[in-house]
Amino acid sequence: MTKSELIDAMAERGKLTKARAELVVNCVFEAMTEALQQGEGIEIRGFGSFTVRPYKAYSGRNPRTGAPVPVPPKRLPFFKVGKDLKELVNNSRHLAITGGDDGDDD
Repeated sequence: MTKSELIDAMAERGKLTKARAELVVNCVFEAMTEALQQGEGIEIRGFGSFTVRPYKAYSGRNPRTGAPVPVPPKRLPFFKVGKDLKELVNNSRHLAITGGDDGDDD
C-alpha cells in the first residue's frame, strides 16, 4: 500500500474528502517523525512500536574496490511488530507465502 492508497482508504472509510484524509495522514506521519527525531519511542497498542536505535561507528569495505571505508555512528528507526498485528498477519493463510519453501515435498 502506498501513501496515496492509504489516503484513499482513509477518505473512503472515514467519509472524508481526499484533501482532509491527506491532511490527517500527513499530520500523523509528521508527529511520528518529530517524536523519533527527538529520540522518543512511539507505541501503538496492537500494532507495534517504533524506537530509535544507535549504531556505533565501524570500518566497512567498498564492495567494488575492497578498500576500507569509515562508517560514522548513526541512529536509525526500528519497528517492532505488536502481538495482535503479528497474529492477524500470520493467520491470513489464504494468501500465498512467498520467498521460501514452496511446500512441494517431491
